[in-house]
Amino acid sequence: MNNISKRLSHLSPWLFLLPTLLIVLAFRMAPMLYALWMSLFDWGLAGARKFLGPGNYIYLFSDSRFGQSLLNTLFYVLGVVPASLFIALFIAVLINQKIKAAALYRTALFLPVITSTVAISLVWKWIFNPRLGLANQALSFIGIKPSLWLEEPAGILNVLLGPLGLQLPEILAGPSLAMVAIIIMSIWHSLGYNIIIFLAGLQSIPEHYYEAASLDGAGKWASFRHVTWPMLSPTTFYVLLMSTITSFQVFIQIYAMQGPVGGNPLGTTRTLVYYLYEKGFSDWQMGYANAVAFVLFLIILALTIIQRKVLESKVHYQ
Repeated sequence: MNNISKRLSHLSPWLFLLPTLLIVLAFRMAPMLYALWMSLFDWGLAGARKFLGPGNYIYLFSDSRFGQSLLNTLFYVLGVVPASLFIALFIAVLINQKIKAAALYRTALFLPVITSTVAISLVWKWIFNPRLGLANQALSFIGIKPSLWLEEPAGILNVLLGPLGLQLPEILAGPSLAMVAIIIMSIWHSLGYNIIIFLAGLQSIPEHYYEAASLDGAGKWASFRHVTWPMLSPTTFYVLLMSTITSFQVFIQIYAMQGPVGGNPLGTTRTLVYYLYEKGFSDWQMGYANAVAFVLFLIILALTIIQRKVLESKVHYQ
């Protein structure tokens, strides 16, 4: 009886977990495995399905649109992640001071996060309108020539160097001005969430650390460098990890601001997820679209592992 009761006690946690495990298997793992199976075929929406094996994956290496989409995605990630991290940290440090109406500031900054991304994208699309948008009106006010913004395919460095008569090769010119506009909108949209996370991290730092630093003669910058920054390393690592993952999956902003035809101007705003959408739901090449999805999954997985290996050792947990 004792052996039976021990076995039952070991099984009971699994019985409680069983409903959740079944849901995960049915709605997560099974579709993922089925999508992986589809990626091995020339799989249209209807009709014959031809087995290609790794053919879809091999074709990716010669697909110029996939290469351009990957480069655009990297531009987006490199534009959004560092800027949103440091701006959010700066604002969080300011709000964490003993100031009036701090709760009001937190609420105002967090509102874009809970607002529909489509609605926000449409508002920013109007802001970047070449003729009536506020962005060009602001540029005109300070004496700068208006820009095409979401319609401009030229790289941002070529746009800036153009008046000087200088032109860089396309790959060195950076993201297009259209992509920069989307990056600006995305930074603003995600800022509130990162600020709240950093605020939580700042408020969890024990006050006596700052008191000890003050007794040692440390000023505000020294206290931030030797107390705040090391103690915030778990929060910073989390924000960096999650921001990287979500940035690689950007789609809604591109779709809403560039329209259902996407990838314009000249494909400079087509990201990997948008390319996946085009191949799957415009060209009806479901097998190839799933191959793109799994390559994206492998890229995100590899970057996550690298970040954990390289950065997690530098995280100071209390």
